[in-house]
Amino acid sequence: MQPVMGREKIFRFKQFAVINDRTAMKVGTDGVLLGAWCPVEGARRVLDVGTGCGVIALMVAQRNATAHVTGIDIDEGAIGEATLNFSNSPWGERLNALLTDFNDMDANCQFDLIVSNPPYFTNGVLPSGAARTTARHTGSLTYQQLIDGAARLLTEDGSLALISPTDAEQAIIEAATMASLPVRLMTRVIPVEGAAPKRTLWLLSRCRIPYCEKTLTIAHGEDTFTDEYISLTGDFYLHLT
Repeated sequence: MQPVMGREKIFRFKQFAVINDRTAMKVGTDGVLLGAWCPVEGARRVLDVGTGCGVIALMVAQRNATAHVTGIDIDEGAIGEATLNFSNSPWGERLNALLTDFNDMDANCQFDLIVSNPPYFTNGVLPSGAARTTARHTGSLTYQQLIDGAARLLTEDGSLALISPTDAEQAIIEAATMASLPVRLMTRVIPVEGAAPKRTLWLLSRCRIPYCEKTLTIAHGEDTFTDEYISLTGDFYLHLT
């Protein structure tokens, strides 16, 4: 589900650029969707889990002028690229990249928002390459671990925002229930008008906000994007019509 981007070593957005040559997972539509969609208002401390080249962290920093964003990853190459991308951005003083396993995060570190484009090849065909497998296979970070960890690291009114395949919905709902971190918002993403949803955007939070389900359609057809998708991502993509 990547209608707008290839696998370039440098991907240029309106206000920043990212090198994504060494990281296992390149810039992709899933990450950009999450970075543009996740609620950032009022979030002073943000954690991006599995930051890769740092694109989601950079988008959060662009959208929230006071947020301090930490990107963590277990891939050394990814952290090297994220560090470079952060320092080359307009918000370098508010961005930090750490070679850290989310499962080892200190509970004393509290965040207002945790965002993650997590691994999701649980039962499907594994991607080629050891680094790509580590980055995308749930053996390194399961939905349960992500949600349990978020419940431990979030502030009282903090939120977890993530994106998943639609076939993971039941697993995420069950994990959220077990962690007492309720689902507040689900947005199912339809790649092209008339197709079935392929991804789900999630907001989990203890903050008492009304539960809501929505849909988001990316394109009318090949290279013809919907107004709602343009509105969501238009502050980032250089060319989007």
